[in-house]
Amino acid sequence: MIHPLDPEDALIIDQIRTATRAQKGARWTIEARQQYDALMEGVAPRDGVTSAPATVGGVPGMWVHPASRRTDEAILYLHGGWFHAGTAKAYRHLVGHIATRAGTSAFVPDYRLAPEYPFPAAVEDAQASYRGMDESGIRRIAITGDSAGGNLALVLASNVAAEAVGVVALSPVTDLTLSGATYETRAEADLYFTKQQIAELVHSYLRKADPNDPLASPLQGRLKELPPIRIHVGDDEVLLDDSRRYVERAVAAGVDARLDVWTGMPHGFPAIIGAIKASALALDAIGTFLTERLQS
Repeated sequence: MIHPLDPEDALIIDQIRTATRAQKGARWTIEARQQYDALMEGVAPRDGVTSAPATVGGVPGMWVHPASRRTDEAILYLHGGWFHAGTAKAYRHLVGHIATRAGTSAFVPDYRLAPEYPFPAAVEDAQASYRGMDESGIRRIAITGDSAGGNLALVLASNVAAEAVGVVALSPVTDLTLSGATYETRAEADLYFTKQQIAELVHSYLRKADPNDPLASPLQGRLKELPPIRIHVGDDEVLLDDSRRYVERAVAAGVDARLDVWTGMPHGFPAIIGAIKASALALDAIGTFLTERLQS
């Protein structure tokens, strides 16, 4: 589904483009973790949401609880940050909006980050978190994530297959060979990333691992018997083809998969809560899908 660009949203995205132009493609450093956390901490919080540190499956993280929630079900949310940044605490506000719309709690693991802990540490932590939730008696689990977390969510979905009730990925990184055509065709449109910058981050994450390993690139993973999947991505992202090709292959494998492409939207646009209409619309669609899957 293609979503048109609202004229008011276009003005705000143009302002963001101007403000971020000088930082586009900047080389990543460890110090950037604090800046990324501050960015995510700045997401407008949802009223009535509480959070608490916890350890699930041996992985530390944070539970996010909406004011009204159903029991015996939960969301596993895997945060973004190109495998190098992001924390459960910083993501609690964004996840709170999703959890509230879905009517259930969400666990956000602090999976191990590169370069200190390269592939497959993050994959192992995502798997351990899911197993810990399952073993704690949670009856129905939906898997969600954004960017690198979207990668981990889709990898995990391939590993647990029909066990999960549904998957939502926001601008997932599905192909670590970086072969998508939109690395070229969206090179100018993308607000934040360049292919060279991403290649350095991927190399730091994978080290000597094969980027075609299904645990690294879910595009190469097992797609049959996956639960229903919904992917949301901005049309101005170099990662657009990662989403398009994944959904095409999933549909060909018989999976109930759908791609929502948001015209004029940058990477991470659902987090621009309260400023753009596309954010609320995307989050509403995600909440509706998760509610349906968790209650089915």
